[in-house]
Formats: sequence, C-alpha cells, structure tokens
Amino acid sequence: MYKHLFFDLDHTLWDFDRNSAESITELFETFRLVDLGIPSAEEFSRHFVTINRQLWADYDKNLIEHSYIRQHRFPLVFQALGVDESAVHADLNTEYLRILPRKPHLLESAREVLDYLKEKGYIMHIITNGFAEIQAIKMDSAEIAHYFTHVVTSENANAKKPNPLVFQYAMEISGTNAQESLMIGDNYEADIMGAKGVNLDTVFYNPQGLLVDDQPTYDIRHWKELIAIL
Repeated sequence: MYKHLFFDLDHTLWDFDRNSAESITELFETFRLVDLGIPSAEEFSRHFVTINRQLWADYDKNLIEHSYIRQHRFPLVFQALGVDESAVHADLNTEYLRILPRKPHLLESAREVLDYLKEKGYIMHIITNGFAEIQAIKMDSAEIAHYFTHVVTSENANAKKPNPLVFQYAMEISGTNAQESLMIGDNYEADIMGAKGVNLDTVFYNPQGLLVDDQPTYDIRHWKELIAIL
C-alpha cells in the first residue's frame, strides 16, 4: 500500500532529549555555571527544556523566527534561573549548536526498524522544521543519513510543518502521491494534523499515550509496532 515513508527527525528518530541533556551538562561543566549560582546541571537542563520546547512551539505557529530561538533561549533560561546573563561571556548558543548535533543517540529500536524498512524496499525521507545544517550533522553523527533519499527542511520547502505546502513539496520531489505515502512523527500538530491536511495517512509516534481529538491512521507507543503495520 505504501511505497514512500516520511519521517520527522527530532523526538521521532533522533533522541533529542538525551542528546540535549548531555550537551547542556557539558556546557554547565565547561563554563562553570555553578559559580554563577545555578545549582546543578539538572536544574539548568530542566529550565532549558521547558523554554526551548515553548520557543519551538511558537515557531511552529509562525509566532517567531528561527533567529529568535537562537538569540533568546539561553538569555531566557538565565532569567528564569535568576542569573545575570551578562556574567556569561561565552556564546552558549553557538557552543550548544556545535555540541548537540554531534551526539549520536537514537530512540530505542529506531535503527532496528529503519534496517527492517530498508530491507523491505521502502523509500524513506525526512521532513523537519529544524535548521538544515544542524539536521545534516545529526544524521551523519547518528549514522542514519544513508537510509533517506530526501531531507526536506523549511528552508528548501519555503514552508514548515504543519503548512500543507511542505508535505506537498516533499511528495513532489520524491515523485509520489498521498495514496502511496505515510507520514510518521511525534508532534501531533505539526506532523499528524499537517499531513492529514494533504490526505496523507499518518503514524503518531506517541510513547506517552497522549489522547487526541482527531485520530491518526495509526497510533504507536514503541517503534517495533511500526513493523506490524508495514
């Protein structure tokens, strides 16, 4: 039934939470942020995750630009922690973007499932709202670039999920259509509702078992469940 599989990357295949936590810990230790009054790497990471997630949600809703995330996320973290950001002389965002994409961790069983799908002859692609240059390094670091024929970003599509244009662009350059394609992702609004807007069948990678109003075609908790579908 399906020939082309479109995957989200962050939080879907690439373990953003683990890779980010390791990167934030390195920043905390390298720049001795404890000396500024931040009690622990865990506390620093907790605030970062909350703020970064909200900024990306705002970006998906077209409320802010990419550049705003890069310029403001660490200052916002320091403000939330009650720390004077002027005391940090390093460009933490630049260092974070250097460290983060070089982390290799994938979510549990993701590589095993990619191997299975490749062996079965599916043609696989990535659709991501992430920074193009950063996503490329992530895929190389995790050694998964060879699985995918096309990597569609908001830059080359001139649109971002959940805008229908990004999914239409992805199908056009892949030479496929909605009937032969399946979108797989963890973000209900961006991946699932966006894909449904162009009549794509969808797999909601939903390890937390979130309840949603408009059901995807498939709802899975673990990657191995995808094997049963495909």
